[in-house]
Amino acid sequence: MKIKSLSLLVINCLLITLLVSCYGSRKKSISIIETTDIHGVILPYDFTEKEKLHVSMASSYDYIKKVREKKDVTLLLDNGDNLQGQPEVYYYNFIDTVQPHFLSEVMNYMGYDAGTVGNHDIETGHAVYDRLVKEYNFPLLAANAVNIKTGKPYFNPYRIIEKDGIKIAVFGLVTPAIPNWLPSELYSGIEFKDMVETARQWMPVILNEKPDLVVGLFHSGWDRSEGNLKQTNNLNENGSAAVAFNVPGFDIIFNGHDHKVANEKFVNSTGDTVLILNGGSRSEKLAEADITFTSKKIKGKRQMKITGQIVNVADFKPDSAFIERFAPQYKIIDEYVNRVIGNSSATVTSRDAYFGPSAFIDMIHTIQLEITGADISFAAPLSFDVQINKGPITVGDMFKLYRFENMLYTMTLSGDEVQKYLEYSYSGWLNTMKGPADLMLKLRTGKDGKPVMTNGKAWLKNQPYNFDSAAGINYSVDVSKPEGDRITITGFTDGRPFEKNKMYKVAVNSYRGNGGGGHFTEGAGIAKDELRKRLISSTDRDLRFYILKSIEEKKSINPKPLNNWKIIPEKWVKAAISSEYALLFGINK
Repeated sequence: MKIKSLSLLVINCLLITLLVSCYGSRKKSISIIETTDIHGVILPYDFTEKEKLHVSMASSYDYIKKVREKKDVTLLLDNGDNLQGQPEVYYYNFIDTVQPHFLSEVMNYMGYDAGTVGNHDIETGHAVYDRLVKEYNFPLLAANAVNIKTGKPYFNPYRIIEKDGIKIAVFGLVTPAIPNWLPSELYSGIEFKDMVETARQWMPVILNEKPDLVVGLFHSGWDRSEGNLKQTNNLNENGSAAVAFNVPGFDIIFNGHDHKVANEKFVNSTGDTVLILNGGSRSEKLAEADITFTSKKIKGKRQMKITGQIVNVADFKPDSAFIERFAPQYKIIDEYVNRVIGNSSATVTSRDAYFGPSAFIDMIHTIQLEITGADISFAAPLSFDVQINKGPITVGDMFKLYRFENMLYTMTLSGDEVQKYLEYSYSGWLNTMKGPADLMLKLRTGKDGKPVMTNGKAWLKNQPYNFDSAAGINYSVDVSKPEGDRITITGFTDGRPFEKNKMYKVAVNSYRGNGGGGHFTEGAGIAKDELRKRLISSTDRDLRFYILKSIEEKKSINPKPLNNWKIIPEKWVKAAISSEYALLFGINK
């Protein structure tokens, strides 16, 4: 009996050893899914346009659940810029600051493993992102956002994730160009370091952890042009490629920030291949890396096969459990955006803003001048094509009128700098015309010089949010003249003379006032470090808040163009409006 028992014991031990050996050597499949630049598109509903959406985090979650059912390990990562864009997040950023933030509840529910902070997350200010750091069940990363006092990362530099015997390092970086766009008050105590230098500093630390896989999670765009691979200065907005090329050690790099889609294999400076993925924006896509690990090791590292794919979120339905879980938040936000704050006597659209004075933009100009008492206002259409209808004005309409959470600055410019500012703005906007048959607007064109049409429509060459016009002064823009010699300012609208050598107060949003778009630096010729000296004052809340408050106090508005500027020759402009309005919007003016 004793011999028989001993034999059974030996057999059992051998079986256990065999099972452990087989399990340890079997192939393991893992998926890493990235969301990025969500901009508040959480539920399948656009609370600004008040219409259903075919994409959202709810639909993303349907796909994520399916992947989790199939794979041995699934990691869920986020690459930032989630806290700005939709009333869904604005409400919990600034209106209800007592209840748990909607985004933190959603991301905890979905089971995120790590996230990197984005520039638009920083834009909400310390009170918001510091609060979310505490509420998230996962770390927020950004190794190059450094605490000035301690010299250590303000957020986590990286996270080691161990699942099913696989050890994965996730390293985060954020675009260091944030000071170019945002007021320093929003990131007080934080300095943004160069991405390449930071990655070189932390890679030995990460490799010392002996991970099976090293993943970069960079809120920075992908630009693999040769010059950008060598560029390592601290102002490199889209420095992901410079890190990928110059810092060996990464197996996968997820990108964000530029709202583009990428899925490619990239060879770095040492000849190693890195998978590059970028998941676009606004819940439209998911970037997914699929990795199969084998039992084979080379130099102590498990061998693997890595492939990438981009997933179309519109191919999946909103997860029913997700929708039910967040139905209370939907109701709260819906009531908020539909609250009536006033009444408009006319319908206004941003479409007119590209061809001359616009009631849509002049509403912003008027309020900026009222708030600041400035001599001149600069403003641009922050959305390419939006409309506010005649009748009741709601909170949601204010998100159409003003998309971003910019502060309102009052700054000083000389008359000469004002002129140069406008010359720069219109040079990005209008062509030099030789006759009425020429294109007036700078549109995207092909090699034949004709507009590139997408779904029957043309597109502006440059971003509309950089098309600044001015209020408070009267001026003309002569498109028959070369760039830099088009603007003629005849005086102030109130009758005062305009003097080149005199200093004036100007009202601008904080993005522009910090150098965004180059109007102050490249246009007016003011050094970047001089801009803060030109700042007289800043609002303590975003400009949208003050626009909303202004309309609420007036109860009714009668939006009309101020007609303080015009493009000439007028016959040429008339011909351009007739043809180019139809090119841009698919209908005749």
